[in-house]
Amino acid sequence: MKSKVAFTIATWFGSGYFPVGPGTAGSLVALIIAYVLATWAGWPSWYFAALAVISTPVGIWAAGVTARESKSKDPSIVVVDEVLGQWITLVGASVLNWKSWLAAFLLFRLFDIWKPPPVRQLERLPLGTGIVADDLMAGLYGALVLFVMGCFNLY
Repeated sequence: MKSKVAFTIATWFGSGYFPVGPGTAGSLVALIIAYVLATWAGWPSWYFAALAVISTPVGIWAAGVTARESKSKDPSIVVVDEVLGQWITLVGASVLNWKSWLAAFLLFRLFDIWKPPPVRQLERLPLGTGIVADDLMAGLYGALVLFVMGCFNLY
C-alpha cells in the first residue's frame, strides 16, 4: 500500500507514465494545476513557493521509494520533482499572464535539461533528495530569470 501511494505521488497521478517526455508532461501538469489555482482561487505567484515547500518532503519520500522499488537511481516516471521545480519557477513572475506562464515553462525546462552548476551536483545527493533537489535548484534559476524579465517588462 505504501509503495502504491509513493508511486502515485512520484508519477504525479500517472503523468510520469506519458510515453514521450514524461518530465515535460509533469511540468505541464504542474502549470495546469497552478493556472487553475491562480485563475479560479486567485492565488498570487508566491503561494506556489509555499505549496512547493510544503510538498517537498512528501515528494522526496515518494521519489526515494519509487527509485528504490524501481531499482533505478532516477526513474523517468518520477515527475514530482518537475512539478515542484515548475512551481518554484512561477514564484519569479511579477504578473501571471500567458507570456509569464510560457516563460516559466520554457525557463524551467531549460535549466532542468541544461543543469548548470550546482544543479547537476545536487543530483548526486542520495535517493529522493537528489531526485528532487536538482529540480528545485533549476526552479530557483528559472524564478530568478523570470523575475529579472519582469523587471524589464518582458512579459
